[in-house]
Amino acid sequence: MSARTARIGLLGAGAVLVGEALWLFAALPAAAVVSDVGALLVAGWAAVACREAARRHPAPLRRFWTLLAVTMALAALGRAVWTVDRLLGGDLPHTPLVGAIFTAGILTGTGALLCSLAAPRTAVGRARTVLDGVIVGLALVPIGWVVVVRDVAAADLADPLRTLGLLFPMLDLMQLTILVAVARPAWRPMTVIGASLTLRAVADTVYVSLAVRGDYFSGHPIDLCWPLSYLLVGVATRYPPPPECDHADEAESPLPPWWRVALPYLPVGGAIAAVVLARQPTGQTPHLVFYGMMALLAALALRQGLAANENLRLVVRLRRLAYADQLTGLPNRLMFNRKLRGALRDGRPVAVLLLDLDGFKQVNDRFGHATGDSLLTGVAERMRAAVDGDGTIARLGGDEFAVLVDGEGRVPPERLAERLLAALEPAEDDDGDLGLHPSASIGIAEYGPQHASHTDLLRDADIAMYAAKAAGKSAYRTCTPALRESAVTRAELIADLRRAVDEGQLHLEFQPIVDLATGAVRSAEALVRWRHPRLGLLSPARFLPLAEETGLIVPIDRWVIHEACRAAATWRGRRTEATVAVNIAAAHLRRPDLIATVTAATASAGLAPRALTLELTESALIDGSEAVLDRLRQLRELGIRISIDDFGTGYSALSYLHRIPATELKIDRSFVARLDTDARAYATVEMVTRLAGAFELSVVAEGVETERQHAAVAAIGCVHGQGYRYGRPTGLAQLRKALART
Repeated sequence: MSARTARIGLLGAGAVLVGEALWLFAALPAAAVVSDVGALLVAGWAAVACREAARRHPAPLRRFWTLLAVTMALAALGRAVWTVDRLLGGDLPHTPLVGAIFTAGILTGTGALLCSLAAPRTAVGRARTVLDGVIVGLALVPIGWVVVVRDVAAADLADPLRTLGLLFPMLDLMQLTILVAVARPAWRPMTVIGASLTLRAVADTVYVSLAVRGDYFSGHPIDLCWPLSYLLVGVATRYPPPPECDHADEAESPLPPWWRVALPYLPVGGAIAAVVLARQPTGQTPHLVFYGMMALLAALALRQGLAANENLRLVVRLRRLAYADQLTGLPNRLMFNRKLRGALRDGRPVAVLLLDLDGFKQVNDRFGHATGDSLLTGVAERMRAAVDGDGTIARLGGDEFAVLVDGEGRVPPERLAERLLAALEPAEDDDGDLGLHPSASIGIAEYGPQHASHTDLLRDADIAMYAAKAAGKSAYRTCTPALRESAVTRAELIADLRRAVDEGQLHLEFQPIVDLATGAVRSAEALVRWRHPRLGLLSPARFLPLAEETGLIVPIDRWVIHEACRAAATWRGRRTEATVAVNIAAAHLRRPDLIATVTAATASAGLAPRALTLELTESALIDGSEAVLDRLRQLRELGIRISIDDFGTGYSALSYLHRIPATELKIDRSFVARLDTDARAYATVEMVTRLAGAFELSVVAEGVETERQHAAVAAIGCVHGQGYRYGRPTGLAQLRKALART
């Protein structure tokens, strides 16, 4: 049906309704026939409109509109049978056939409501919704009896019309309650259909009231309400489906308001009061009221039974959610700790394997959290298969997993660790997602007398896991007293490191960077040292890895930048061309306040930005995002120089040279150290030097210690060098002397 045809049909139905209204209010002859024919025509048009809506709407709404089309067709059929019986019988034809047809229409209409987008998807939910409507409808029976029938002195209470007639308003109210329960306010058709049901409920109630008083006649103005309700159903088909219709199954239903939850119980109090008022002078309660109340009590009991069942299911689901990891389906930390405490309480032999994926954070940073989640799901399935009933595997959070092994006949935890590591190795024909094959570090701890609680056992597993990480990827370690003691020392060192900056325990040394042709010092790299009050002078290798793990590297970096700029300002007065280089950690590079830190340091020291070089490792740059690259470009625009440290050790350096605004490459010392003995190292240094020239970058050869290495890098064409051959890291005073000599 085209849009133009639909508009013509709507205008035609409206015209029929207007003509019927004029005819009935004017009390013209044959008003009963006009009333019946008008209702028949509008109902038939509404059935066709609903059928066309079912054809053009998406799949989730087709059954809804199809059942409404059947409902309107039954309304038209019922009106046709009513008209024929009335013309033949001459009275109100309340025949079983007419009642059955209208009742069938109510059932299909109810089915349509239960197929709407916001209706419950489970059988229990639909049954609960229907019961809500039944409760409200049954509560209307005693109320309707008191309001409509009780004061009619001449009413013959044995007349089926005057008793069973109350069932139709009851069914209308039942449908209206169901609509309110499943309606979605944002979808206009449900509002229009709600208005249609409300109008029909009012019409049926008024009709019963007039009929029991003997005041109703065919062609009464109240007859306009039924075709008007059909017209509203047809109007509802004109609205488009909601935007989220195609994703209705994935949409999460919002919590209903309190009044919607209380709706089925609100009229019950009125029904109880009506039962008292409906008692006859003889003390008896009318049969319809009595049986209606019995049915109401039965519906209430069944409704509460369903509610209790749903509450139990909800408790089970909440318990499952509380103890399960939502991403992998494995037990979570809460469940793991519960099982671990239970095993320790029972006195069974217990071992814990703590597993942490190597490099998982870089996966999230480079490929996004969706890829990370997919990787975790795959890893969880592999590890579940590897454990294979020999333990309880859980995801503790992030990329950390744990396995609980308990019982007398348990598999040795070392063997289980080997199975887990083997499960994470890629198969020969498995390319994985984006080529990602994570390895893992596993720490093992077995329960013993040194463990006061499950937390001590987990702490030891954590200690062993960090030892496995230090040993390299895809490894496991078992916690030993030596490891435990080392962890205590490590924790103490971290605690001391937190105080080192504030208490002035850090200081800088400077290693000169020289011009290979003249030997003149053209720059110096600032290197941080730690004068520990108890352990003495500590090298960067001793404490910087701890600083990076704990996040303390950022305040240390800030201190180094400020101190290096102040030191450079003291020698720039004599050697204006001499610059200072500072190493920047990857964690600091990713911080948006890096630019503010650098500009504040140069400004406070009175140092020109071009006199500062930031040295960045390839790994820090490769793991960086577009935001990091933008930050580096802003630094270059300020005049800050960018040096790529340890060049040649990364695996994506060439592709990044096109994007990184670098000014300098520092050839890694591992290549320089092999220049005397390894032709490939010589070729690598030569290639990097030529590459730097192509990109208009300066080159610094690191780790030059011997005359032969100096001669080699000079012959290759490196302009600058750094290493013990030209000077060891030294204090600021000694560096000034070196600058003065050259």
